[in-house]
Amino acid sequence: MRCLVLLVLLAVTTASFAADPIPLWPSGTPGGKGLEADMTKPSDGLVAGKPVIRLGNVDNPTITVFSPPAGKNTGVAVVVCPGGGYQILAYDLEGTEVCDWLNSIGVTGVLLKYRVPPIALRKVYSGPLQDAQRALRLVRSHAGEWKIDPNRIGILGFSAGGHLSAVTACQFDKRTYEPVDAADSLSCRPDFAVLIYPAYLTQKDRREIVSPELTVTSNTPPTFLVQTEDDPVHVENSLYYFLALKKAHVPAELHVFPKGGHGYGLRASTNSVTTWPKLAEQWMHSQGILRGVEGFEGTRVTR
Repeated sequence: MRCLVLLVLLAVTTASFAADPIPLWPSGTPGGKGLEADMTKPSDGLVAGKPVIRLGNVDNPTITVFSPPAGKNTGVAVVVCPGGGYQILAYDLEGTEVCDWLNSIGVTGVLLKYRVPPIALRKVYSGPLQDAQRALRLVRSHAGEWKIDPNRIGILGFSAGGHLSAVTACQFDKRTYEPVDAADSLSCRPDFAVLIYPAYLTQKDRREIVSPELTVTSNTPPTFLVQTEDDPVHVENSLYYFLALKKAHVPAELHVFPKGGHGYGLRASTNSVTTWPKLAEQWMHSQGILRGVEGFEGTRVTR
């Protein structure tokens, strides 16, 4: 019943600007049980005075496309990866609300509902990385239909979703699954990455060393990072990943704020870190990603 109520609420709150969810895998994911539900407990805290949908037991991953008004569409798209420690997805705080903001600046938001929690004996990001790679390829394959420039498709993630976004930005040249259709002949490299209070970017016991799965090279896409000094998952995640990007001559911008903690999404508070959406928008303009708002009509997809 909780799952049904959740789906009804999501349909009501997103119907005005979101299409129906699109399954990532045409034949379904192996072992899918369909037990998805809001795992929020009465004891879970509020964020900016509002509750958070904590979606768990996700084993049938999807993307949901949130399109900006036609006259405001810049042609830019961003795959959004909510966080949740690879255990749940903060589906509204770091998902639907973020797509709403992206729409407000003329960007198509593509909400990725990736698999959580992880399957035993696999790396926690293995299934989610497959989902993220597949999502980027699907977006590129539909670029003309969705009025998206296939060369301006980014990825944005929070916390564990920030780690997933970074892994996707670093491992785009490694196919993690067998091709299932023509979309899989396209690139899964994001054209840019936005990492908000990312987790797991450095080794747990040696925070000055970047995690081994993050193989930064000169081909890693331009990256924007935000974190606070008092973040309990540690600001070193962003600091040392930024230095790795700098060493590889990857364009990167890092913002470190004194307070704000973790898990604030883009809900406004008295902490200045919640101004990060404006900074990210300005960065996208400075990188030539956001270039105009005059009814983008689409571009031919190249392989």
